Amino acid sequence: MVRTTARRRAGPLETVFVEIPEHALEAYEAAFDSACDTIGFFLADEDARIWRVEGVRDADGDDAPLHQALLLAASISGAEAELHREPTEAEGWLARTEASFPPSRVGQRFLVRGTHDAGPEPAGLVTLTLDAGLAFGSGEHGSTRGCLRAFEGAARRMGRRPASDRPGPWRLIDVGTGSGILAMAAAKLLRRPVLATDIEPWSVRVAGQNARDNGVGKLVRPVLADGWRTPVVRAGAPYDLVFANILARPLCRMARDLARHLAPGGHVILAGLLRSQVRMVLAAHRRQGLRLERVLTEGQWATLVLRKLG
Repeated sequence: MVRTTARRRAGPLETVFVEIPEHALEAYEAAFDSACDTIGFFLADEDARIWRVEGVRDADGDDAPLHQALLLAASISGAEAELHREPTEAEGWLARTEASFPPSRVGQRFLVRGTHDAGPEPAGLVTLTLDAGLAFGSGEHGSTRGCLRAFEGAARRMGRRPASDRPGPWRLIDVGTGSGILAMAAAKLLRRPVLATDIEPWSVRVAGQNARDNGVGKLVRPVLADGWRTPVVRAGAPYDLVFANILARPLCRMARDLARHLAPGGHVILAGLLRSQVRMVLAAHRRQGLRLERVLTEGQWATLVLRKLG
């Protein structure tokens, strides 16, 4: 899983990372999230259940916030971890990302590829072309793949709803849009407008550029927003489809507002959570009256599809 709130910088970058047991993952993920522009975590040793949590940050930045966050993570989890550092040039990061970002078929309908692989679009597939740079959410990650697979099924079910159930046009929103990949997928497949929100200005700019490059600039509306607190987000409700590919804790905190702004019969696709976090996230949303329709897994990652009864 990679979560990016990255900004292009003129100065040098560095990658910092720790390797920790699985039970400490959530605490260290939060620590890196508070001090790095880009964070990622993946299973480094499957047999021993050891995870690597890494972040990309400004090499000239203040070390104090990161060290304080790591001390807190160690105290909460009971697992101390040695911090490792290595220089990471922006160009080197981009090249590494391109090398690990080959074209990827997702589900039955989608092909995700980088701009370095741009060429004729294969017939019969919805092609999503992304810049494999510092701020992207790509189809190679389990959370994004799960969202796209879940969206295929939700789109079929939405298409079968009687017209009387949706007297106006469908309202779609991608909360925490990042690269805009999910908003673009919805716009391309459904040919409907999508509100794409993010808390980071850089992500909003990237999502807008990606939408234009993919021919859906008029359908995807990127907006700087802090979740459901922002008036333009609330004004667009009630939504027929909500994407929220974030992280488990923010998903739980947003459950009440999400349910309030979801249309009767509407679907929500939740991702960014580990399989071990499904019960926690599901419980938070069931308390708000949402019904589970489907759980999809991609490796260690889970995607939940829920529906609001009409």
